Amino acid sequence: MGAGEEVSSSSSGNQNGSHSDITNVILNVYDLTPINNYSYWVGFGIFHSGIEVHGKEYGFGAHDFPISGVFEVEPKSCPGFIYRCSILLGCINMPFSEFRALIESVASEYHGDTYHLISKNCNHFTEDMVHRLTGKHIPGWINRLARIAVCYLKAFK
Repeated sequence: MGAGEEVSSSSSGNQNGSHSDITNVILNVYDLTPINNYSYWVGFGIFHSGIEVHGKEYGFGAHDFPISGVFEVEPKSCPGFIYRCSILLGCINMPFSEFRALIESVASEYHGDTYHLISKNCNHFTEDMVHRLTGKHIPGWINRLARIAVCYLKAFK
C-alpha cells in the first residue's frame, strides 16, 4: 500500500559505542483506533507515526506549553498507540551527535501548543524529518485522512 520496505526488526544502529555512523531511517506506524484494521485495506485510517534513527524513535505530540512537543521513546513502543508496522525509508551516514543536533533544531519548530490534528500532527513531523534526512516522503496513506480534511475544509469555507 505504501512506498518503502516493511522491516520486522530494528536495525537502526547504536547511539553509543558504534564505529559506524550508518543508520537506517525507519518509519514506525501505529493505529489510533481498532477501526484501522478494516479501513486500512481501502486506504484510510487514523495513524500515529514516529521516526526511528540510531536506535531511538522520535515523535511529535500535543501539550499546552510553548516548548517542544518532540519526544523520544523506545522503538515500536509509543505509549497510547497500537503498533502496526515499520517501513524502511532509507539509510543515512550521519554520526549520532550530528543527528541529535538536527533533531534538537527541528524540535524548536514543533512546539506542543502548535500541534493541530489536521495541519500539524505527528505525521507532518515524520514527513519533515524523513525528507530532511533522505529526500524521500512517507507513504501517502499514513496522513491521507488529514489531507482530505484540509481539502474538505477549504471547499466549504
